[in-house]
Amino acid sequence: MENCTEKNLKLNILTENDIQGLMDLSQLVGWDYHRDDIRTIMSSGKILGHKNEFGQIVSSAAIIPYDTHLASIGMVIVNDQYRGKGLGKEVTQACINLVRQKNTSITLIATQQGKPLYEKMGFKEVGYIHKFICNNYVPCNTLLFEELKVEALKESDLDKVMELDKYAFGDSRRKFLVNRIKQSHQALVLRDEFGRILGYGLSISGPKNLILGPIVAPNSEAAIYLVDKLALNHKGNLRIDIPKDDKMFMNFLRDRGFEKVNQPPIMIINSDAMPIRNDNLYGIAAQAFG
Repeated sequence: MENCTEKNLKLNILTENDIQGLMDLSQLVGWDYHRDDIRTIMSSGKILGHKNEFGQIVSSAAIIPYDTHLASIGMVIVNDQYRGKGLGKEVTQACINLVRQKNTSITLIATQQGKPLYEKMGFKEVGYIHKFICNNYVPCNTLLFEELKVEALKESDLDKVMELDKYAFGDSRRKFLVNRIKQSHQALVLRDEFGRILGYGLSISGPKNLILGPIVAPNSEAAIYLVDKLALNHKGNLRIDIPKDDKMFMNFLRDRGFEKVNQPPIMIINSDAMPIRNDNLYGIAAQAFG
């Protein structure tokens, strides 16, 4: 795939050889994409971008198709020096065009700067994400659930984890989750007193933050238990992006040292609403993955 928007700017599907260039581009706008994040995106979907005459990547966008009728767009970045040339619109539209089934709903989490562009392209706002950051986690010394147990996720747990995630997220996304679990710093499952898996959680190491998510749990208390186990003993910044208004869960985060820093909108095209979810998703994987 190669397309020229204007002289000396070419739009291509990017490869592993472009990872450093993508990291450089993300750093220009203050984003913290890690090399392993980009590899996970590439192994789960595709990243497109424009290059200038020097081979420098000046725009990007990623499309991650899930298993049936849902896909996610993320990593939409344009170098400040190349804004106003229509690159953001073209690279986003190119991602949409890569989705084979035209009835597939495509979501993205927008910046305020990008929202007007997405609205012009037909995206509708259907919700928002609460972005929380913690500089110093305060352990919850009184947290104890005798009927619950947290263990490391094993390969034999994958089918159950995929099932729980499907109904929490609104679509099956096995390929992505397998790749994200491989990337994880910790991957935990939550079991009841009979050994049944009720939920799971991942933590992902990044250059700025330890990212907590996805977090899938049957209720607020179980989600709190998972988050505490993932965050415990971490020295450094933490981040979690929450797709729902849950006062108990958010109050727990604030008590542990988290601060809400942003509330970006969730947008969708080819649908009027998000897919049906069972209300068990307490933390998303990352904004690029929806």
